[in-house]
Amino acid sequence: MSDGADTQRDEAEVRRFVERFALTMVETGMPRMPARVFAALLASEEGKLTAAELASALHVSPAAISGAVRYLAQVGMIARERDPGERRDHYVVYEDLWSAMSVQRDQALARWVKDLASGVDAVGAGTRAGRRLDETRRYFEFLREEMPRLMARWQAAQRDR
Repeated sequence: MSDGADTQRDEAEVRRFVERFALTMVETGMPRMPARVFAALLASEEGKLTAAELASALHVSPAAISGAVRYLAQVGMIARERDPGERRDHYVVYEDLWSAMSVQRDQALARWVKDLASGVDAVGAGTRAGRRLDETRRYFEFLREEMPRLMARWQAAQRDR
């Protein structure tokens, strides 16, 4: 891990990083083009690129970028912005992305917990399916209970850094 003292960018190495990190994300379930776009944004100095800049950097068509940024915006990993007086949109990955995503994830977990509880009722709590659904519900409840403590620890670690 770099301490920030080295400010020289090695563009060839950055491109290799983008492809490696994208492949890792693909292996965990993210579609390929959104993974590449996200990695490119994450590795960009400003965390902000236009569709044309992304297409050029990744050697793909603007249409491929369009679908990828739509996906990433939908899942809350990037935002679309337009600078005053400009016609082009910029796609941005925020510095506090992971904190914001944790809030979104908590909202999703709350919905899952509710839906799973109704699933337990539907299949019957005493059935194998009911026990499986209830274990899943309890797991997500556990994550929701632990997340505020984990985020507080993360924020403290960031302040101490």
